[in-house]
Amino acid sequence: MKDTIIIGGGLSGLALADRLDRAGRDWLLLEARDRVGGRIAGLSYGGTSFDLGPAWFWPGQPRIAALAERFCITVFEQYASGATCYENTDGSVQRVDAPSAMAGSLRLAGGMRALVEGLIADLDPSRLRLETPVIALSREGDGITVTAQEGETLLAKRVVIAVPPRIAAGITFDPPLPDNALRALSTIPTWMGAVAKFVAVYERPFWRETGLSGDAMSRHGPMVEIHDASAMGGTPGALFGFLGVPVEHRATLRDQLADACLAQFGRLFGKAALTPVATHLADWAREPFTATDADHQPLAAHPAYGPPPALSGLWDGHLKFVVTETAPEHGGFTEGALAAAFSYDSSAAI
Repeated sequence: MKDTIIIGGGLSGLALADRLDRAGRDWLLLEARDRVGGRIAGLSYGGTSFDLGPAWFWPGQPRIAALAERFCITVFEQYASGATCYENTDGSVQRVDAPSAMAGSLRLAGGMRALVEGLIADLDPSRLRLETPVIALSREGDGITVTAQEGETLLAKRVVIAVPPRIAAGITFDPPLPDNALRALSTIPTWMGAVAKFVAVYERPFWRETGLSGDAMSRHGPMVEIHDASAMGGTPGALFGFLGVPVEHRATLRDQLADACLAQFGRLFGKAALTPVATHLADWAREPFTATDADHQPLAAHPAYGPPPALSGLWDGHLKFVVTETAPEHGGFTEGALAAAFSYDSSAAI
């Protein structure tokens, strides 16, 4: 019997595994995907990773700063010098000397994947089980039986669920969770659950040479908000944008959307934007281990995330939820994912 089984290998799950490991506790992590990192993923080119999920953090977020220091990851400021482009409904473009919307935000050399790589480098790989979706949890006596999709069963004293609450709601619980707990899981929106992000990489950030910051806002689309995503020092260069196309249309238009995104970069930043060295369209709404159908409606505002009282004390405290949506602070952010993991009482895992 394992002491603790962690379900989910995103940042919260990995940070918790790291805490348990450093405390000398027994643990096993099960991840449904063929990779760890969860919503942290990147497009690799030129020795760096360009973020397809979260990219920024901010001063006053100490946990991510401390991890970056621990793993010797260089922190640098988001590029914010130059004019902002505004694209009108007819596709015409205006340049405005306006402050960058993301001025003062911080990034990591090598992208957010550098945090993931730092964490797994210190963990025993035999304790990280990939391609192991969990479909059922059953409490029997002093243990919890964890059933994977392929029928394998594992036994643990405690289970920590580190996946978005709506994904967790798809697990079969025996005995069933209280109605208010199930209601909490199904109604907590998944951060990034409706997001699609297009990234284009270039040999250099040519837009900077013409006095542009890489920031753009558009009422024409398909991207509605665009920023500079270049590597530290500017090389390779990169741009990324958030798509404003509804989820229900994106799957059927995927190939056309990539072409339309490049065409939009061309309108905003010139012909050089039409010939990137690498591109990727990440549609998080289509990631079955990130979002559900209930997440497909874009969020109008940042949800008031926090630890729901209905999810505390379940199965006499042997079942916990540790993920950014249930974090005690900074919910929805990368810092929140760490805050959730750091709030878990690792001393209880004995």
